[in-house]
Amino acid sequence: MSIEQIFATQFFLSLFVVSLLYLWVVRPWLSRQSLQAALFWLMVPHAFRHLGLVFIVPGVVEASMPQQFAGAAAYGDLAAGILAIVAMIALKRNWFLMLPIAWLVNIVGIVDLANALSQADAIPHMGAAWYIPTFVVPVLLVTHFMMVALLVRGLWPLTQSGQTAVSS
Repeated sequence: MSIEQIFATQFFLSLFVVSLLYLWVVRPWLSRQSLQAALFWLMVPHAFRHLGLVFIVPGVVEASMPQQFAGAAAYGDLAAGILAIVAMIALKRNWFLMLPIAWLVNIVGIVDLANALSQADAIPHMGAAWYIPTFVVPVLLVTHFMMVALLVRGLWPLTQSGQTAVSS
């Protein structure tokens, strides 16, 4: 197998497994949560997107890593991660802008991932950062899908106690 074939195999298998976990475990659990709680928990993986800064750390990725990819991926992830942290706080505190902030996280995050995934020329240069696009990105894609589905729908079943906010 070529490097690109190995990458694609790992990426799509991770995406498949994460999707199964979503369907079988996460989705049923989230359906019992308030919209705010569901969005809060789906933001958690995105709050760690600062780890994408690894793409600009010498020695982690190969020196031949295309700088256009490295900078865009690193700083795009950082922006999405900071926005996710702000969204988590907004959801927890029931800020009136919590849903627009959640939308912003998804727009910035999806654009960042689409940009990174469109640059296949970076694959052979991933080095030790290989785990990010082959494991972390599938998690991010599925959680983005889940959040957008919730936000588009706009309504979510209340928990049995009638809560509308994230529980402490």
